[in-house]
Amino acid sequence: MMAHQQFLQQAVELAVQNVESGQGGPYGAVIVRNGEIIAGSGNRVTSCLDPTAHAEIMAIRLACQKLQNFQLTDCILYTSCEPCPMCLGAIYWARLQKVYFACDRHDAATAGFDDSFIYEELAIQPAERRIAMLHLDLPDSGSPFAAWAEKGDKVRY
Repeated sequence: MMAHQQFLQQAVELAVQNVESGQGGPYGAVIVRNGEIIAGSGNRVTSCLDPTAHAEIMAIRLACQKLQNFQLTDCILYTSCEPCPMCLGAIYWARLQKVYFACDRHDAATAGFDDSFIYEELAIQPAERRIAMLHLDLPDSGSPFAAWAEKGDKVRY
């Protein structure tokens, strides 16, 4: 079995263990750098009472802490299922090198985890979304960006 398949198999096994332990949903993810697993996690949404505690997010958090870096440019993510929109955003922000996944979003939907409405919502104007997102104009709304622009010792990300 190729290394990519072995790491992906470990993510799938984490997902099964996660279901059996009752810690969360049927998802697992591992992050690998230079052929070594840096971090891995199952989904922890229900056990952490955190809707953002998807397996990919948890693995990214653990890997960043272990590597003491908010960017994972030389790392690969292996995940039991195609990342949802939230995890996809986190993957891009973490600047992972590559992602391998086993099941896809359609498999997830069949199992009761349907993210299609989120993909649809992204294409809609904010005020027209199911959860309306309304812009309010404040006189000093740009002040955080102005403070950022003026900060000389900022850490860009």
